[in-house]
Amino acid sequence: MQFGSLNKRIKVLIVDDSAIVRQTLARILSMDSSIEVMDTASDPFFAVKKIQQELPDVITLDVEMPRMDGLTFLKKIMSQHPIPVVIISSLTAQGTETALKALEYGAVEIITKPQLDTKKFIEESRIRLCDVVKAAAMARLKQRNYSSMQVTPKFSADVIIPPRASSSMIKTTEVVVAIGASTGGTEALKTLLETLPADSPGIVIVQHMPENFTKSFANRLNDLCRITVKEAEDGDSVIRGRALIAPGNKHMLLKRSGARYYVEVKDGPLVNRHRPAVDVLFRSTSRYAGSNAIGIILTGMGDDGAHGLLEMKQAGAKTIAQDEHSCVVFGMPKEAIKLNAVDKILPLDQIADTMIKWQYAL
Repeated sequence: MQFGSLNKRIKVLIVDDSAIVRQTLARILSMDSSIEVMDTASDPFFAVKKIQQELPDVITLDVEMPRMDGLTFLKKIMSQHPIPVVIISSLTAQGTETALKALEYGAVEIITKPQLDTKKFIEESRIRLCDVVKAAAMARLKQRNYSSMQVTPKFSADVIIPPRASSSMIKTTEVVVAIGASTGGTEALKTLLETLPADSPGIVIVQHMPENFTKSFANRLNDLCRITVKEAEDGDSVIRGRALIAPGNKHMLLKRSGARYYVEVKDGPLVNRHRPAVDVLFRSTSRYAGSNAIGIILTGMGDDGAHGLLEMKQAGAKTIAQDEHSCVVFGMPKEAIKLNAVDKILPLDQIADTMIKWQYAL
């Protein structure tokens, strides 16, 4: 039975100590016909009673709650009866670090708690919330057919950067690596970047993440990796030994001035229902780096990045997709493969070596 059918919808249990947040999340998720809010709970103890009565497909979980904090509850779930968990946090400076720890404990995804006073934010939160819940359900039941749950893009990269007008591109001695990821990407990026040598090619990354989260994520990776990792700022140079991660809620484009590559960080509408969007980064990389680039698409739901990776390949770049077995959700790589946008399909643990070898062949 597929999720999204009349007889089988994704059952979600909402766990949050705020009654307003529980009501808002329930209202937003109930707008999607493929999702059923089976119940809500004000803390983990009430949640356990609900789970004993009926097993949810996905749990949304706050981090800071009375009686038992969300991280403790998450660890108990994962050790006793794993259920896909989406952490929903207000992402204060301290909470962001806590949320990063939640990913290590097994949370599928983390998103920003909706702000109740902004209509536009609520609409964008609705899209993000529903997509993340669907991705979480997919991560648990990867063997099923979830074609009915594919994301329908709102806008293409055209709204941020027009299609490439010319195929000419002057070669440089430097290679740029562009990486896109979504659900499961935080741990995939950690695995990939930790193995890279200090003199690796310059890297630009879009990981679907909320605002205020990417800076702490970049700082965490910077502490673990031999390369420097930082949240991108407008005008940052793309240089050897550095990876730049697009800030949450901002698009990031690769640009070039002479032989210097740098990034542009800008506002703009959602592309493929995301901001930042992988397609925006990949299209700009195809335009300004061309055959000087390597494109890598990692685990994630939907098709963001697939068309951009094809544009990179058509511009002469070498391209890699993470294989199905090592993906949390084989959505974005699968779509890129279907478009014939991929030169190699590789397990996650082989991508870094191939990337390093390829830099000398370009």
